[in-house]
Amino acid sequence: MRIVLDTNVVLSALLWRGTPHHLLASIRQRSSIQIYSSTALLEELADVLTRPSAAKRLALIGRSAREVLADYVEAVELVEPTTVPRVVVGDADDDQVIAAAVAAHADLIVSGGKN
Repeated sequence: MRIVLDTNVVLSALLWRGTPHHLLASIRQRSSIQIYSSTALLEELADVLTRPSAAKRLALIGRSAREVLADYVEAVELVEPTTVPRVVVGDADDDQVIAAAVAAHADLIVSGGKN
């Protein structure tokens, strides 16, 4: 199975221990499931990890943004979409998720968003 995770799910999975964390841990234990991401999605994650709310959480768990990002990069297969069409009204970042999913021939997109 091929999966693309939205940045909000990845952030929750990496910084907290709720459902997204358990989902990511479960995926990483199954060789039949591969997570895909793109440079744009990784750049968004890197940006979000530098925001004050994430920085506070990182300090609490004793990790740096760089360490958390590096761990996630090792867990994903990178794809590079050739185009990023405007699909999601009101959230261009979600268009990047759709584009990565198309490029990865993903079976599933996991998002915590309302769109």
